[in-house]
Amino acid sequence: MLPYVSLVTSDEGYYVGFDIPSILHPQTLLAYEMNGAPLTLEHGAPLRLATPTKYGIKQIKRIGRIEYTDKRPRDFWAERGYDWYSGHNYIS
Repeated sequence: MLPYVSLVTSDEGYYVGFDIPSILHPQTLLAYEMNGAPLTLEHGAPLRLATPTKYGIKQIKRIGRIEYTDKRPRDFWAERGYDWYSGHNYIS
């Protein structure tokens, strides 16, 4: 398995990177519905990430592309001086 994941919005305006241990954390979710109904645009349709181990800047909505990579992917806020991990770092 490759060590990193890149998630990008469908308009490619926002992107986040994760290490595999964070993505595979049991509390990390990819959500496509809420309360039994498809997500609305307001709530992040068509797909959004929820992970309580990371700060809000990593909670990407409107996911259009998910890619696995062997290199640490770009991250919107890390490029602006914030920590790439932005929360707890889980090393397995």
